[in-house]
Amino acid sequence: MSLHRRPVGRARLLAAAGSIVMLIGCVPPWWTAGSTESGIPPISGYAFDGPGIAVFLVALATLALITLPYAGDRPVGLDRWWAYAGLAIVGWSGLLIATLGIVIEPGGMETILPDRAPGLWIAVAGLIILSRAAFNILHEPGER
Repeated sequence: MSLHRRPVGRARLLAAAGSIVMLIGCVPPWWTAGSTESGIPPISGYAFDGPGIAVFLVALATLALITLPYAGDRPVGLDRWWAYAGLAIVGWSGLLIATLGIVIEPGGMETILPDRAPGLWIAVAGLIILSRAAFNILHEPGER
């Protein structure tokens, strides 16, 4: 039995890096309302509090998609640019819905500033990296 051993490639390594950044972004707060200066105790929300969980699931699915071709002895048809682009779209959708909910519900735009919502901005960076990886995979020779 010979296993399918093609090199991972730079674009897929970029997708893996984006996934890891997204996973890291799910840990810190995605929003913070209130402050000790204003006399209101600060409260925070995280990626797992709502639609932001889509970012976490997309990160896991991307890592699974990258490793899928190495699980068997034949190439997998799912390992194409459109799969990575679809995952990025799902991630962006979850992030957008979560962000709109955060801005409307807890306290406006100041709750998602980078110093009050570092996890949200780290997740944005991860999704940008994943989107770029999907673009790079589209332009790989022989991968269309």
